[in-house]
Amino acid sequence: MIGCWSYTVILTYIGLASAMTGISCSVLCATGVMSNFAIPVYCLLFSGLCDMFDGKIARTKKNRTEREKQFGIQIDSLCDVVCFGVQPAVLGFCLGGNRILGTVSMILMVLAGVVRLAYFDVIEMERRSDPENDDTSFTGLPITMSALIAPLAFCARGLLDANFPTFYQICMIITAILFVSKFNIRKPGTKGLIVLVVSGLAVGFAILILSKN
Repeated sequence: MIGCWSYTVILTYIGLASAMTGISCSVLCATGVMSNFAIPVYCLLFSGLCDMFDGKIARTKKNRTEREKQFGIQIDSLCDVVCFGVQPAVLGFCLGGNRILGTVSMILMVLAGVVRLAYFDVIEMERRSDPENDDTSFTGLPITMSALIAPLAFCARGLLDANFPTFYQICMIITAILFVSKFNIRKPGTKGLIVLVVSGLAVGFAILILSKN
């Protein structure tokens, strides 16, 4: 089989599998086969958790070839499009509400995600060719932040009732714009990652409590 097969990409593939599960669950909820939209939200949170640590796992392999490194970069970006662009976008469309707004939010999320990741793949190649370039910040909102923003927005479902799909879709449109906006965000260190993990767990727990009420 083609590809670079090693443990360094397993977590990325697990995150992708979680995203595809979330997408299918969103469709099943929209068609009435399932009734709990919290399940695809949990899949999104889990995909985000996998993405936070896949790079660290990949770097534990000291003898990676240049081809393996480049493959890891490309596969990570491709999976990010599905996990953090397509997955929250499809969820927003399947929630219902105004179909035009739902379609617009879905298109913008995926388009902005693709543009962002393609752009930063180019930037990454330039950075790797310049050993003195040690950038410590992101330009624009990282696409992986949709794994926290979308679940946070979902927490308002019980409060907004029929207006919730519109609220969620507007949140996704704003998120898409932030993906391709020019502002700097410092890359999280170890403490920042811990804060993000704890925040994700807190949001997941909040959704669990709210879904029972």
